[in-house]
Amino acid sequence: MTGTTAMISANHPARVLRGNPGPLEADTRVAIVGAGACGLTAALALSRAGIDCVVLERDITPSGSTALSSGFVPAAGTLAQARQSIRDEPALLAQDIAGKTHGTVDPVLAHAYSAAVGPAIDALEASHGLVWQVLDNFLYPGHSVHRMHAVPERSGAALMGRLGTAAEAAGVIVLTQARVTELWADASHAIHAIGYQRPDGSVERIGCQALLLACNGFGGNPALLTELLPEMARATYAGHVGNDGSAILWGRELGAGFADLGAYQGHGSWAIPQGALISWGLMMEGGIQVNRLGERFHDETQGYSEAAVHVLAQPGGVAWNVFDDPILAFAQDFPDFRDAQAAGAVRHAADAGELAALIGCPAQALARTLDAVREGTEPVTGRRFKRALSGALHAVKVTGALFHTQGGLAIDGHCRVLHAGGRAFPNLLAAGGAARGVSGNAVWGYLSGNGLLSAIAGGHIAADTAGRLVSQRLT
Repeated sequence: MTGTTAMISANHPARVLRGNPGPLEADTRVAIVGAGACGLTAALALSRAGIDCVVLERDITPSGSTALSSGFVPAAGTLAQARQSIRDEPALLAQDIAGKTHGTVDPVLAHAYSAAVGPAIDALEASHGLVWQVLDNFLYPGHSVHRMHAVPERSGAALMGRLGTAAEAAGVIVLTQARVTELWADASHAIHAIGYQRPDGSVERIGCQALLLACNGFGGNPALLTELLPEMARATYAGHVGNDGSAILWGRELGAGFADLGAYQGHGSWAIPQGALISWGLMMEGGIQVNRLGERFHDETQGYSEAAVHVLAQPGGVAWNVFDDPILAFAQDFPDFRDAQAAGAVRHAADAGELAALIGCPAQALARTLDAVREGTEPVTGRRFKRALSGALHAVKVTGALFHTQGGLAIDGHCRVLHAGGRAFPNLLAAGGAARGVSGNAVWGYLSGNGLLSAIAGGHIAADTAGRLVSQRLT
């Protein structure tokens, strides 16, 4: 056995090995690393095509970044949109993606994902019973139309639960507590086997004809974060620990290219000390953020990802979300918010003076801030308000957090991993957080829902590509 070892952490070696892997526990046409939304979407698509696959998941129960998210998926031209009389098309979604990134997104990937995510959503509904609803009571930043799709429970955990149920019903093999540590490659860099570690330390190996890396990003790897994304190295990490950079390290050993490593999804509304995500819908409905001085500091409607940077730049790296009774009633439609409220994240004040005492800011400064929130355009930040905040006020103490990275392995529009020189690997695919996304190369390029867009559209495309690859091997 020969090869080099790159250490992700003391207990997680990521290796690319050459030669004969020895006895195999099993063989499959397609191996998938990661059982999040990306991996399970791909597996379900392969099952519909009659192609066997094995999904390997490091955790006891599949969850990943999806379960920690709100579970909202942007998609265009879907059955759910048609039911709600919403007119949309993939070209408009691609246009919105490009607009949010100021034209820095890879146009091939943006168009491929925009075209694929609608069929992927519809296939999950038609073939696997996932029922989708489009959130049509407010627009997320950067989207031209209502296109955020959610399962009825409106949470990422529920979306993962439904995908897991669908995979079980479809007979998809998901091996849990199986941490992939080895990729076995031949001289052409074709992957022909993988090795995975069991909880007792033993290593088992599976042969494969194609491999999909759906194992997410590197936000949970402090060393890679410091190296590749230093601006968020000290930020609160609110993502999944499984985002350990495996794909980055395997890619380095294989000579793969990388793209958009400066892109990530931040969030400017992470409740502290509860450690809970507060929906940005509060801001879009008219809520504001103030710092410890009682002052607003940005246009909250520009996006929750870049808001993380704005919040972290405030004194102490904290802010307060401030809103009134109508917005509180709106927020209580979201289960994540209700959970945060039950945990004590939401504080209440009868008026501005009481709110200032709660925040610990000068009462006059907060009064001036609230007085500027009125119908029309506020001149300092340029935000347009529909109405003033009135009556009783409510507040949540928040900080900026890193949720997941949006850069990774360079891929083409078919989710094939590319060498540093641009040539595609023979049978190595990547999607979701393991690959470059469609958020450009900076935090401000993240369009709401881009993470799950990349996961579900990427998983759908990668399954189609894998199917064609294994079919070619049989002919």
